[in-house]
Amino acid sequence: MSWGTELWDQFDNLEKHTQWGIDILEKYIKFVKERTEIELNYAKQLRNLSKKYQPKKNSKEEEEYKYTACKAFLSTLNEMNDYAGQHEVISENMTSQITVDLMRYVQELKQERKSNFHDGRKAQQHIETCWKQLESSKRRFERDCKEADRAQQYFEKMDADINVTKADVEKARQQAQIRHQMAEDSKADYSSTLQRFNQEQWEYYHTHIPNIFQKIQEMEERRIVRIGESMKTYAEVDRQVIPIIGKCLDGIVKAAESINQKNDSQLVVEAYKSGFEPPGDIEFEDYTQPMKRTVSDNSLSSAKEGKPELKFGGKSRGKLWPFIKKNKPPPPPPASASPSAVPNGPQSPKQQKEPLSHRFNEFMTSKPKIHCFRSLKRGGATPEDFSNLPPEQRRKKLQQKVDDLNKEIQKETDQRDAITKMKDVYLKNPQMGDPASLDHKLTEVTQNIEKLRLETQKFEAWLAEVEGRLPARSEQARRQSGMYDGQTHQAVTNCAQDRESPDGSYTEEQSQERELKVLATDFDDEFDDEEPLPAIGTCKALYTFEGQNEGTISVTEGEMLSVIEEDKGDGWTRIRRSEDEEGYVPTSYVEVYLDKNAKGS
Repeated sequence: MSWGTELWDQFDNLEKHTQWGIDILEKYIKFVKERTEIELNYAKQLRNLSKKYQPKKNSKEEEEYKYTACKAFLSTLNEMNDYAGQHEVISENMTSQITVDLMRYVQELKQERKSNFHDGRKAQQHIETCWKQLESSKRRFERDCKEADRAQQYFEKMDADINVTKADVEKARQQAQIRHQMAEDSKADYSSTLQRFNQEQWEYYHTHIPNIFQKIQEMEERRIVRIGESMKTYAEVDRQVIPIIGKCLDGIVKAAESINQKNDSQLVVEAYKSGFEPPGDIEFEDYTQPMKRTVSDNSLSSAKEGKPELKFGGKSRGKLWPFIKKNKPPPPPPASASPSAVPNGPQSPKQQKEPLSHRFNEFMTSKPKIHCFRSLKRGGATPEDFSNLPPEQRRKKLQQKVDDLNKEIQKETDQRDAITKMKDVYLKNPQMGDPASLDHKLTEVTQNIEKLRLETQKFEAWLAEVEGRLPARSEQARRQSGMYDGQTHQAVTNCAQDRESPDGSYTEEQSQERELKVLATDFDDEFDDEEPLPAIGTCKALYTFEGQNEGTISVTEGEMLSVIEEDKGDGWTRIRRSEDEEGYVPTSYVEVYLDKNAKGS
């Protein structure tokens, strides 16, 4: 099957078909190019998506990625980033192996097609020229034959006419001979032209056109083969990245399988454990027993003599509050150093016992101390020893600080060793440098190491204190949250049950007031001669504080007061407004100005 023999007369159709084939090839190139753009855009969107959900450095999100589920998500983001890279590889390979090659091949194909059809048109023009020559020779031969025939007829007519002279007859005869000779010449020319045209025509249809059409056929078949190879390459480019994409997906599956719910639960415990003990049991309050006797001075005295001794925090009454002034209720430090926890501090015997829901809320909301948060919000700073945090969280922070300092010490030690070695090299080879030039740097590094060691010792001391006092602190919190209130209310209830009115009713509030009067009298008698504590400085109230608990004092913003006892690490400062008014306020609510002389003494 050959286009030269089968399609010898379809020159124009072959020209249209080959142009259509080039258009198809260009359309496929455009398709691949758009596919590469899609792959690039998809890869870019995947990378942006992965970057969007990456944790920001030095942010709270970065701390969340210690959980296994978050780590798995981070691994997924990284794998998606690699996944996007494979789509970029697809785009690059398709561009280099398909688009660029096909575009170059299209240009070559167009040039080859143009050359082949140019040769075909040239052959067509040649055969058309031969045909025109043949037609011209044929018409000339026909014309000369007609002219010769007319000249012969004219001669015969002149020869038959008796009136015509002999000269005219001879002239007509000569003219007829000339025309006959011209006809013979035209015949010979037409015959040779016809033979030549037939030869050219045979070569045109049996040699030139078949050769040209064969080249065009081969060109078209190469185009078809090339587009098929490009389609195979198109598939191979995709297939080459499938193993790597599979590894990315396997990485995501492996990350998902690495999720450990128990480990995450333990991390939550480590992150939020406060170290406090749960509150103790709530004492039963019996309001069903009516009062049998009328409250009187005698019953009050007997109640005073018969009631159990009231104890606070397990200490004996003789050792309670040696700093209390006469006619002033004792101010035990509140249990919480948080401003938000002030209303839930130790209760006055005059106050009714808190409902169980309040106590449970206090237990559930025992978070890291909020006064530090408020001080930070209003321009304050976190204490260096992290005393604003619960014991367990404080221990973790101190341990982390010690580890960081040890790393810094190791870094400085390595630097010192390197400088020492360099100095030894300079001593052995003075031409390399001056050993004395390193003395200043060596001294500086040594001083830094000493500073870091002192800092480490300070934080290790705090850490040892926390680790040693953690159970004690928990027990103290438990007593303050349960035993303290329970014993107080039990003493008051016992007094109230001994004083009944004739009609069986009693007033607990009155009983409590009288009980407090008895307590105050006992303590006033025992510490009547105690002198008030001297002031060790002054302070300015930064915020208004409502002292609603026993031992606290209310202050207004901007008020100046005297400091008689500085913060002992529990978040409270003891202040005095006048000779008769003193109590505790949260340290974060005041700005303290200590007297250096008083503090030193």
